[in-house]
Amino acid sequence: MSTHITAEKGMVAECVLLPGDPLRAEHIASTFFKNPVKYNETRGMYGFTGEWNGHRVSVQGTGMGMPSFSIYANELIDFFGCKKLIRVGTCGSNNKNLKLRDVFIAQSANTDSGMNADRFGSSFHFAPVPSFSLMYKAYEEAVKAGIPVTVGPCFSSDKFYDDRHDEKMAMMHKLGIMAEEMEAAELYTLGALKNVETLALFTVSDDILTGEQTTAKERQTTFNNMIEIALRSFFS
Repeated sequence: MSTHITAEKGMVAECVLLPGDPLRAEHIASTFFKNPVKYNETRGMYGFTGEWNGHRVSVQGTGMGMPSFSIYANELIDFFGCKKLIRVGTCGSNNKNLKLRDVFIAQSANTDSGMNADRFGSSFHFAPVPSFSLMYKAYEEAVKAGIPVTVGPCFSSDKFYDDRHDEKMAMMHKLGIMAEEMEAAELYTLGALKNVETLALFTVSDDILTGEQTTAKERQTTFNNMIEIALRSFFS
């Protein structure tokens, strides 16, 4: 049994949605799944398995930041045999064409995290990217569903409160990096290391350039377009 996901073998599906917020996991299960069953509530990090359009699928909360995310992603892959993992999270826009509540697909994940430097050593700089098959399907399914979507590079930050935030965002903006979040680089790295398919989808919850923000309630319960895209991407 895994340490942080106290479920029996077979209780988690091969395809898993990964929101940071456990309350968003609960919302996804109750809104999109048929016959959802809660398999985990350890540390309040809810996990559910149910059916979507006849397909077995799970959703697991991961918490915020790469260290927390890595715990749950590692356990899902190593202990439960999960093969396709899609993060469904929120991001801050650093681009004038990426607006509040837009859906964003991260085609690469730049980062200031020390996790990969620790893994690979300081002389090797790994470039974390998603599975092309999942990224292509997500874009294709969004177009089919008539859901506007933007594809571009993101920045996975190790700090939410960062004294150098403005400096870093100016550099990201210059490099064409469109959004900031906190988990995609670790997801994409684990996908490469463990030979599983990974993708990070986001809804823009705040605009770094204008200061606009959505509410906590909106972030928990109304960002459904990216969930629809993710589910279609698993099973198309």
